[in-house]
Amino acid sequence: MPASPITSDLSTLRDSWGWILVMGILMILGGLAAIATPFFATVGVVTFLGIMILAAGVAQIVSAFQCKAWKGVLLSTLVGILYLVTGFLILENPIKGAAGLTLLLALFFLTSGIFRIVISLQERFPGWGWTLLSGSVTVLLGLIVWRQFPEVALWIVGLLLGIEFVFNGWMWVMLAFAFKQIPEETSGSDSTQASLTS
Repeated sequence: MPASPITSDLSTLRDSWGWILVMGILMILGGLAAIATPFFATVGVVTFLGIMILAAGVAQIVSAFQCKAWKGVLLSTLVGILYLVTGFLILENPIKGAAGLTLLLALFFLTSGIFRIVISLQERFPGWGWTLLSGSVTVLLGLIVWRQFPEVALWIVGLLLGIEFVFNGWMWVMLAFAFKQIPEETSGSDSTQASLTS
């Protein structure tokens, strides 16, 4: 049977397996750091979110003033102000912001985990079993957060984000070794064919 398009595309990653391995190791290390200090990781994530929302608000307002002739300039400015207010509120009290982020994180874990499971079962690419395991763990983490809310809001974001990083990093490490095992003929089929035709 011919290989699926995704499998053919993945075979071209053989030459980049080293970078993928490094990315996986860095994710594992970052995840372990978050697991070791879950409260600080939670506050850090919420603070980063507040800063990003502030930056988005500033960008929205600046772009609105640069398009003064646009009919939606007032609405765009109001949206930018809303972003600014939200960002300031999150930065003023990141602990309260962690509660809302906890629910968003649960939703993210559920959807991203289901997506990984479906893709791994459909495509069966090299190392697909590790992606299936990673997706299953991610779904399980999302369900845990959902059922334990709001008691765990102060530390669960950092802890689960760390666990997610560790499993996701391990998945990339395993995929890197799987990509490395792809034969030269598969990853370089196009170049080989081109050299034969020339």
